[in-house]
Amino acid sequence: MEIYALGEGSYSVDSSKKFIPFDPQVDNFRDRPGSLFIHVNPFLVKTANDLIVFDTGLGYKDTRDELFIHQHIRNAGYDPDEVTLVLMSHLHYDHSGGLVVERGGKLVPSFPKATHVIQKGEWEFAITGKSSSYHQEIFEALNGAVNILFVEDSGELKPGIRYELSGGHCPKHQVFWIDDRGEKCFFGGDELPEPEQLLRKFIAKYDFDGRKAMQLREEYGKIAAKEGYTCLFYHAKSNPVGNVKYDGEVFSVSAQS
Repeated sequence: MEIYALGEGSYSVDSSKKFIPFDPQVDNFRDRPGSLFIHVNPFLVKTANDLIVFDTGLGYKDTRDELFIHQHIRNAGYDPDEVTLVLMSHLHYDHSGGLVVERGGKLVPSFPKATHVIQKGEWEFAITGKSSSYHQEIFEALNGAVNILFVEDSGELKPGIRYELSGGHCPKHQVFWIDDRGEKCFFGGDELPEPEQLLRKFIAKYDFDGRKAMQLREEYGKIAAKEGYTCLFYHAKSNPVGNVKYDGEVFSVSAQS
């Protein structure tokens, strides 16, 4: 198994739900009052049978009009058209913006040859445009243009790939467990977005069910430690790929070498 963090950088977001690039070496936190500061890390995982993208980032471009996520995939030695699966934890904009790319004034799929795996209820809500956390135009552009596999509840996508309806961060959030011939990784989306969230218990206001999300983080950490799953941390400031240990009382997370 090969794992690549496709980091898109750091951003601030305020009540307007706009994501503004933030460079801590240059920018000052105090200049952006009322903002949440986040880091964005989609992932590319190569297994024996698939090339998988886990969530797609904001969909921002570099100075050459190229999607950051596309360039990072090429830097890893692959072509974006080789991606076979796009596994979406949920469809909030900071996770789904890279599902599409603007070409000639039109939004088109970023991974046209891939099967996109999305919880049916999450899609049905996202495409209504009833929440500013979702950008309706993304899903309208995807609809009918790519192969979308709508899943419900929890199950096995194919041998070695499980999806689990979790419902902590948003009602139809899902997580993924991969076992590729004994090499394992776990993607928890926004229910285990940072290593630090294993180190302390707290209820987050940004979660749909904060208490459930807190409990899920602990469950995921214990399973990862016991069964040897490498964890992919989507919002990690550093060390987005980590190995978890649990001594019966506290967690520790070390960066994957």
